[in-house]
Amino acid sequence: MVREVDGDGHGAVGRDAYDAAAAAARDGYGRLVALLAAADGDLQAAEDALGDALERALRTWPRSGVPGRPDAWLLTVARNRQRDRWKSAEARRTAPLVPHLAERHAPAHLDDVDPDAIGDRRLELMLVCAHPAVAPAARTPLMLNTVLGCTAEQVAAAFTVPAATMATRLVRAKRRVQAMRVPFELPDRSHLPGRMADVLEAVYGAYVIEWSTAAVEPRRLPPEALRLAEILAQLAPRDPEARGLAALVLLSSARAGARSDDAGRFVPLAEQDPARWDAARIARAHEHLRAAHARGSLGRFQLEAAVQAVHCARRAGEPPDWATLRRLHEALSRVAPSLGGTVALAAVVAETDGPEAGLAVLDGMGGTAGSSGAVAAARYQPAWATRAELLARLGRADAAGAAYDRAVSLTHDPAQRAYLVARRAALS
Repeated sequence: MVREVDGDGHGAVGRDAYDAAAAAARDGYGRLVALLAAADGDLQAAEDALGDALERALRTWPRSGVPGRPDAWLLTVARNRQRDRWKSAEARRTAPLVPHLAERHAPAHLDDVDPDAIGDRRLELMLVCAHPAVAPAARTPLMLNTVLGCTAEQVAAAFTVPAATMATRLVRAKRRVQAMRVPFELPDRSHLPGRMADVLEAVYGAYVIEWSTAAVEPRRLPPEALRLAEILAQLAPRDPEARGLAALVLLSSARAGARSDDAGRFVPLAEQDPARWDAARIARAHEHLRAAHARGSLGRFQLEAAVQAVHCARRAGEPPDWATLRRLHEALSRVAPSLGGTVALAAVVAETDGPEAGLAVLDGMGGTAGSSGAVAAARYQPAWATRAELLARLGRADAAGAAYDRAVSLTHDPAQRAYLVARRAALS
């Protein structure tokens, strides 16, 4: 079935075509890349072919109509693009003379592939990206970019590194996958434990990006973190960290509806109404936490989930258990130190020991990580927002105002920016 559109592609119908292409790219990107890259292991070429197909969709769908199966349409156009590349003189000169690869390069390789009939291969491709041949620092970013469709800029923000640095890292990783001829197949179960940590990190990265972009681009990403975290917990039910990650994502997503009020204004966690939290997700998260605790091995994701569980145990009008939160954050800083963990610890210390003590924690950020840690801390928005709040509590209005200004400049969420601007204005 094809929807009719006007001739010039403008107006509401043209927007429908654009929205359909955007939805197909957003929801099927990793799945289609996995199908296309399985032919020859060339991630960059698979992305290029899919990009050409999406560009063609934006040109043709407003005129000819949106196909009934957009994913199948995109796969057909992309595999034709691959076929043209395989037939080119350059490919014939550079293709390896290996029988099984020659067969995979055959033009009919993808002719019978039906994207609606094949299972979701994103987890398979994530495990490929975690292959030992890929540099450890590039594995999680590669999964986020190639499998989950996050931009290099979003991945760079999640890792607090410059976008250009991340883009270079991703290009090198994709070339490495092709050069090492990493097989696109599920590894033996004996290899799963060695790759699971990288996959969990990627799902956690998706959770961070989804959480930070939900208000700015509510349809930019599907809830991949929640879905993949549950899949991993089912795949490895005896892995306490897989269970802990599932609990963490569930507890965070349970509060998503309370992050803003009916007027769209940002609501800080301490001021949220617990009645607006998703009780079913909280209960499911506790099932994962109990299963993880029974394994007797403590890890980062379990600690982060425990922090969220304490917040979700708060009753309306009451503060959370700050003493327990401090113990959990101190344990987390020992097990897995990070910028985000340090900022959270500073905020909790300010509640237990006062704002001066919280500022002292913030002032120590980056000190043990060298100059790179200090640079990352300087552009980390939560650090500036927390610093501004603590300075305001101490009555240091000028310093608080400067910190608020810096936090506002680093904030992309309109609701959070409006909240910080209001806090800034209240200083005077």
